[in-house]
Amino acid sequence: MKKKTLGLLAAILSVCMLAGCGAKDTGNGSETKAATDSTALKDMDVDKYVTLGEYKGLAVSVDTVEVDEDEWDTLVNNVYYGNITAENGGIMDRAVETGDTVNIDYEGKKDGVAFDGGTAQGYDLTIGSGSFIAGFEDGLIGVMPGETVDLNLTFPENYGNSDLAGQAVVFTVTVNYIQPAQDGEFSDEVISNFGIDGVTNEEELRQYAYDYLNENAQQNYETNVQQAVMDAFMANNTFTSVPEALVQKYSDAAESSITSMASSYGVDADTFTQYYYGQDLASFLATYSEEAAKQDIALQAVANKEKLNISDEELDQILLDRATAAGYDTIEEYIGETSKEDYREYFLYDKVTDYLVENAKITNN
Repeated sequence: MKKKTLGLLAAILSVCMLAGCGAKDTGNGSETKAATDSTALKDMDVDKYVTLGEYKGLAVSVDTVEVDEDEWDTLVNNVYYGNITAENGGIMDRAVETGDTVNIDYEGKKDGVAFDGGTAQGYDLTIGSGSFIAGFEDGLIGVMPGETVDLNLTFPENYGNSDLAGQAVVFTVTVNYIQPAQDGEFSDEVISNFGIDGVTNEEELRQYAYDYLNENAQQNYETNVQQAVMDAFMANNTFTSVPEALVQKYSDAAESSITSMASSYGVDADTFTQYYYGQDLASFLATYSEEAAKQDIALQAVANKEKLNISDEELDQILLDRATAAGYDTIEEYIGETSKEDYREYFLYDKVTDYLVENAKITNN
């Protein structure tokens, strides 16, 4: 789905809206007053709030987006070496040497008990990089792929984890294979065993990587076009006011979503918004929610004028198609606690945005 204007700000609302975010509980068993008022755009007299400017033939200039050669080479390299295994392309016939990148499984134990952060599988380690504590990498020199060794080591006294600082531990390490040198030489035989559909040699691998990057580039270009058109569209409109209930709806939805995202990063909402937007949460919500409300009011006004509104029948068909594609038996199971009106407005955004883009005059830089 397309994202609303203001970039990532819009993702916050769309994620929350389609996850069924409701009005904020005031703590006394009732909803906020603003949330009890109707915020359905289709029933709103939007012309009372906005005077539309020109929205057909908007002239915008957008930079073309192309595949970067260095990025292309890097992706080919990453795909090739990321698919190497002990059975396919990995070096198995000699012992580990300094400078080798080895794929290893390891488990660290203190007093016979595995400690947090001391276990991994399929880890790529370059011998001599100094990435691990003293003795770990040196202890793998001379080990043959497929062999398992126990490394009796001691964490440094100044180690960041006080539970491990200065402590004796044992790392049990299995060398799975040695990565081949990343010298730009690719084996067609190895590539043919990656299991990537339609990729059996280096040429096809490069095309596969190019197609992936080009698809991303085109998606970025389309997003940039939509953003430029939306910016031009909004700049032409004049607003008298914005309904408090609609602003509150977007503010509550954004706050709920931001709080959830911040928690997943282990920070509070203020820290999250300061990092991403350079504002505290309250300032961000005030700016975002009003801009989101203005945008949707203006889009609804265009929908009314151009007869782009989504009927109940059209909405049900869209939802049925999506429910069926997602493996649900009914629309109700698909939408859960989210209201149909939230979905109607979400789909209307796409429909009106497409209309504005189709009628815009786009110049590529």
